[in-house]
Amino acid sequence: MSTKTLRFGYLAITFLLTAAGLLVACKKGSETVEFQPEILPLPPQLTTYEAMPIPGDNAMSPEKVALGRQLFFDERLSGDGSRSCYSCHVCEKGLTDGLAKAVGAFAKQLPRSSPTLWNIGYHKEFYWDGRSPSLEKQALAAWTGANMGAKAEEIAAKLNAIQGYRAQFQKVFASDATPDNIVKAIAAFERTIISGDTAWDRYRAGDSSALSESAVRGWNVFQAIKCTNCHDGVLLADQQYHNVGIGMDQKEPDVGRFKVTNRPADTGAFKTPTLRDIAESAPYFHDGSAQTLEEALDIMLDGGKQNEHLDRKNLQKHKVLPDQREALLDFLKALNVDCKLTKPPLPEK
Repeated sequence: MSTKTLRFGYLAITFLLTAAGLLVACKKGSETVEFQPEILPLPPQLTTYEAMPIPGDNAMSPEKVALGRQLFFDERLSGDGSRSCYSCHVCEKGLTDGLAKAVGAFAKQLPRSSPTLWNIGYHKEFYWDGRSPSLEKQALAAWTGANMGAKAEEIAAKLNAIQGYRAQFQKVFASDATPDNIVKAIAAFERTIISGDTAWDRYRAGDSSALSESAVRGWNVFQAIKCTNCHDGVLLADQQYHNVGIGMDQKEPDVGRFKVTNRPADTGAFKTPTLRDIAESAPYFHDGSAQTLEEALDIMLDGGKQNEHLDRKNLQKHKVLPDQREALLDFLKALNVDCKLTKPPLPEK
């Protein structure tokens, strides 16, 4: 065999090996790493309250909650891509947004403040006026309404175009993303937003060192003046509606629950907010009209604001000493929550 022939054969083999290597490299380069969601164990439920009601068609699972957590934090769900569910419920603001009245997608001003989400899965009705009977329906209304300004079908199509999301929906729901299963996933995550380990909870569980002496006095004053009429139990809320007079002096006041029930007795009545994380969730009331915790406390100690529909059964004026007022504030601050909600990795393609 001639030297020329050997050289040709060597070049041919080298070419084939190089080509094969390039093909393998191209194949590897074209492969996308499958998205791995951050799946966490479901948190324990409250042990001092009735079991959380879970809809029969939306059972909880770590995989579904992981998907819902992603959607809760994903700004791509909003109509203008500017905000997520978390935008109105941030840790540093007691799971509110810190605004007197919320601002939705497309910079739309909303008529009421963002309520906190602590222990929201134990509630039976939603929004300040209770017009929504389930978390799923509330999530859909907020998503497609002014809060998020989304066109549900369009957003579902966008999620299905993201392989990571599509694979998750197939695994969790055995279908592509739809408006229905998107809000089911979000609601499942919201049911894991549980608070039951504040300093006050630890004190009630037997840890006498959990509260300062002043906070203990405040807790005793809180009970003595019957704040527990409305802020009762582990939820620190009665899930009822009361007129405390906020905003009733306006020319066209927000009539609250009346719009839902058409009962005159519900005029100006709003759902009792939980006091958990209350020191972090200023401003206060449905219209954010009380800028500080001290101002909100003084309104309640004064028996609310007078109007013809005031809930006089549960609201009475209480004169407390300056040290008792400070003790009440210390008790309320003992309801602060160690919020650990964090944004998870999101699928990008």
